[in-house]
Amino acid sequence: MINRRDFLKSASLLSLGALAACNSKEATPAAPVENKNKGLGLQIYTLGPEMFAGDLNANMKRIREMGIKNLELAGYNADSHKIGEVELLDFKKAAEDNDLKIVSSHVTPGVLMGGMFQRPGAPAAKPKTLKEMVNDVKEFWKPVVEDHAKLGVEYLVQPMMPPRTINNIDDAKDFANLLNVSGEVVKAGGIQFGYHNHNMEMAKVTADSQAAVLGDLFSGMGMRDAQIIEDLYMDNTDPANVIFELDCYWTVMGQQDPVAWLTRRADRIKMLHIKDFMVLGASGAMNFKNIFEKFYANGNKYFFIEIEDTNSGKQFERLEESARFLNMSDFVK
Repeated sequence: MINRRDFLKSASLLSLGALAACNSKEATPAAPVENKNKGLGLQIYTLGPEMFAGDLNANMKRIREMGIKNLELAGYNADSHKIGEVELLDFKKAAEDNDLKIVSSHVTPGVLMGGMFQRPGAPAAKPKTLKEMVNDVKEFWKPVVEDHAKLGVEYLVQPMMPPRTINNIDDAKDFANLLNVSGEVVKAGGIQFGYHNHNMEMAKVTADSQAAVLGDLFSGMGMRDAQIIEDLYMDNTDPANVIFELDCYWTVMGQQDPVAWLTRRADRIKMLHIKDFMVLGASGAMNFKNIFEKFYANGNKYFFIEIEDTNSGKQFERLEESARFLNMSDFVK
């Protein structure tokens, strides 16, 4: 049995050991040089309200000056057809004027979230089963695809699964079917659909389990035939319609190894979220060198910095430190 603290302690030692092994004892390593001409990406969720505070164009310029080239959106509103409170094409122009490319966007169908995104004042609706949501999901994506085609994105990514609804293998397969349905609609609009994990997808379920169990705690608890939810999603979706964006931090929080996933599921994982406990590289627990090397070896290029605690008032500062860490790391292209 392993708890999260022991797992992270082990991960930290592995990370430090791997980095130390790269340096010769006889030679003094050259001081790292900051290189801003890399393919850095940013999930704008990182900046929270700071993204839209003051002059948007000035904020975009500040992002670009960090060496960031690619953006992944958050905050798209399917009702207002805006990013935050900014018109779609105004946001696109501000990005393009600062040589920033909008590559991807995170969008969650509200119908899936059990009232989490219900409009204020709307009557409470009877919860639907995952199987009953197919048509709702199809209709949700159609105008979303039209809006994002105007932005020129390559990817539309669903960033989360319904809370407390994936409790057994059939539930996971039903949700995978919704991902397939979403992928078909999005692909018909000329955009690739993807799914982004948190730690919950690393939990394990059986055919008759009543709740998902995280980590190795299932040993000896009658869950010997358990399967990881993320595996079930990958096994039951069409690779042509659904790709996966691996969040490295949340994978570790799920007591899983990102490099192992990049190795075992090289054909399905096409993008990354690069994240740490806060500022990238500060914890020592995330083995970014091995993660990046395997990611590039798989032929991929898009990754996005993401930092939590978005109402800190320090997000631009944290982003600058994180971008500097990547710009000074020789394993980042």
